[in-house]
Amino acid sequence: MSQTSQLQTMDVTARRKEARTVIASSYLGSTIEYYDFLLYATAAAVVFPKVFFSGLDDWVGVVAAYGTFAAGYVARPLGGIIFGHFGDRVGRKGMLIVSMAVMGVASTLIGIIPDASVAGPWGAVLLVLLRVFQGIAVGGEWGGAALMALEHSESGRRGFAASFVNAGAPSGAVLGTLIMGAFAALPNEQFLSWGWRVPFLLSFVLLIVGLFVRLKVSESPIFKAAIEQEKRERTVAAPKDAAPAAGGPVPARRDIPLLQVLRRPRTLVFTMLAGAAGFALQVVMATFSVTFAVSKGADRQGVLYAFAAASLISIAFVVLGGRLSDRLGRRPVMIGGLVLFILYLMPMFQLLSSNNIFLIFVAFTIGLMIHSTLFGPMAAFVSEQFATTSRYTGASLGYQLATLLGAGFTPGIVAQIFKDSGQNTSSVALYLAGMSVVSIVFILLTREPKNNDLESTRP
Repeated sequence: MSQTSQLQTMDVTARRKEARTVIASSYLGSTIEYYDFLLYATAAAVVFPKVFFSGLDDWVGVVAAYGTFAAGYVARPLGGIIFGHFGDRVGRKGMLIVSMAVMGVASTLIGIIPDASVAGPWGAVLLVLLRVFQGIAVGGEWGGAALMALEHSESGRRGFAASFVNAGAPSGAVLGTLIMGAFAALPNEQFLSWGWRVPFLLSFVLLIVGLFVRLKVSESPIFKAAIEQEKRERTVAAPKDAAPAAGGPVPARRDIPLLQVLRRPRTLVFTMLAGAAGFALQVVMATFSVTFAVSKGADRQGVLYAFAAASLISIAFVVLGGRLSDRLGRRPVMIGGLVLFILYLMPMFQLLSSNNIFLIFVAFTIGLMIHSTLFGPMAAFVSEQFATTSRYTGASLGYQLATLLGAGFTPGIVAQIFKDSGQNTSSVALYLAGMSVVSIVFILLTREPKNNDLESTRP
């Protein structure tokens, strides 16, 4: 095959059918991965302070639990590097299968960790260790799923296609929150003893379903075409006196994908800072906001269900944000979402403190709808910045560094700010608004990637 890619030579109908299959697989796989990853966020908000950090002041226990939550975000860039390397060398599909297996096993094991009364501090140590494996897994999962959807899609629909991967986050949150909420209806002693464990143990069932689906999708055609093209180019460029292989001259060894990315650090750093605030706002909604509403007297189960219902509504807005970015560009849609959220921060906290489940539901719904318009284009925005043969590594590392900076430590920082300010939400809102302004600046400084050529093997 010449410069024409496999996407161009495939029958249009067959190509679109395959794209729909891959998008559906990416969405389902992402939903399962984020069920596992964000289930931990819910447990960190309502369970872990009492199970693994009992005996501490309430908000001190919350800060400690959020510290274990942050361990997963610290590990996500490492997962992006590991899975990105092999994803850029041998293919996207295999790495998605491995990442899902790691996540499913780690999440299942969290469900059997003994609590502080049995294991003492070792329970918390095991919790952190398994959270690290969760982080490594989701660090590798996102890049592969986003690239599979993106690289199977036609130009002009890439934002829409990739948005389904990010739609897996609220979908997983809905699934995890509903299941955790159902067990939260148990008497408090039973819930803290064994009820919270069941949603984690169910991860093994979801793992089997996810692996079955993942095994049925085909490898990215853009990736396969790029590798073939690169092999031809390097074979031609090889010195004439190079040692011959069985089939001809030996192509020069391709650079390590991470080194390809680090040669253009500006792209990586700008991408990270552009996405950081979106993750900060997302994780505050899933953790601190839930804890805050419950601390104001709202029913724990009611708050969890309100968040689940709002997350369900937000799924459509994630996809809408991706579709809008295909028309208007990634940057305008993302900036618009950040500006609206800055304006909404104080009204949101007022609604969350109302001790009224309906108003709490309204607070979550509006917040997640605004955030979703920002979150929808982000998968395409990040992935389109990098060349094909280093895209898995670059997109994964940029995205996961943004999650680490924006989400990894934010729950603990916000809880500490709230505690130190005498439980003043204005301080929390100011911190989040500041992060949002920083991201707006770096989105403006980053090139618009909507029309980038994904088939290029060079940045």
